[in-house]
Amino acid sequence: MRVYRELNDFSAIRPVVTIGTFDGVHSGHKKVISRLKEISSEINGESVVFTFHPHPRQVLTPEEHNLRLINTLEEKIGLLEATGIDHLIIYPFTREFASLSYADFVEQILAGRMKTHCLVVGYDHKFGQDRKGNFEYLHKCASKFNFRIEKLDVLLVDEVNVSSTRIREALEQGNISMANKYLGYPYELQGKVVQGKKLGRTIGFPTANIEASDENKLIPGYGVYAVKIRIEGNIHDGMMNIGTRPTFNHNADLRSIEVNIFGFNSDIYHQNITLQFVEKIRNEQKFPGKEDLVKQLYTDRENAIRILSRF
Repeated sequence: MRVYRELNDFSAIRPVVTIGTFDGVHSGHKKVISRLKEISSEINGESVVFTFHPHPRQVLTPEEHNLRLINTLEEKIGLLEATGIDHLIIYPFTREFASLSYADFVEQILAGRMKTHCLVVGYDHKFGQDRKGNFEYLHKCASKFNFRIEKLDVLLVDEVNVSSTRIREALEQGNISMANKYLGYPYELQGKVVQGKKLGRTIGFPTANIEASDENKLIPGYGVYAVKIRIEGNIHDGMMNIGTRPTFNHNADLRSIEVNIFGFNSDIYHQNITLQFVEKIRNEQKFPGKEDLVKQLYTDRENAIRILSRF
């Protein structure tokens, strides 16, 4: 897969193109990409994904400080590469670009610069200034500039429309099972192990405190989770708490991310590790005292081991 940050050096044979933010590279996105590759194979062309960075909402509505993304840019590149596409264009999204009319985008970029042979779009495709570039308008452009266009139907999972918005909502609610089902893979969070208060050691459950590697990355809702942990290429089982440690902290303003890695005693301070969310075990709660917390943690560990044994 070739990656482009601009179009000056872009070149492809009979480009079959799709456009979108592709946050999550989820099951719906993969349906579009699968069709993209099918058409490319049929016409001896090359598949092209045209995406943006930063996310359009971060540019157009920066006051929405609560927008968090399913993927970092590096994760998105890796996931798209794994689909087997030929070309990935990561176009700089600016206010100037956002003001481009859809007609100009099609004429100058899709037809003019990229020489698009076929465009594949999702059922809800809208693009260009004020998102006026719907399928009906695009069909007229395709006729004018002599390229083929194909629209795919919505992908339903359990009769629910799969979308990045639904996945974000599921993650924010801690509904990992639903999010993973829509994604088609386990949700991941990468971060660095940092110094904590070492309270877990005092109760027999030492934890690694994690600082997320990207401030825009969505962190699932408060609770206790069964997780897989990747450290230097090795996979470990564990359980993680996201929250405020209410039993010990009576005035917590900052969220903590702590993972207890089963049977692991190595020093990993300042190392980057990857957490794979498998399933939520329970909500975070405040216990009357340390003894009650420890009793619950033993139960949590048993539940995590049972869950992870099926994974």
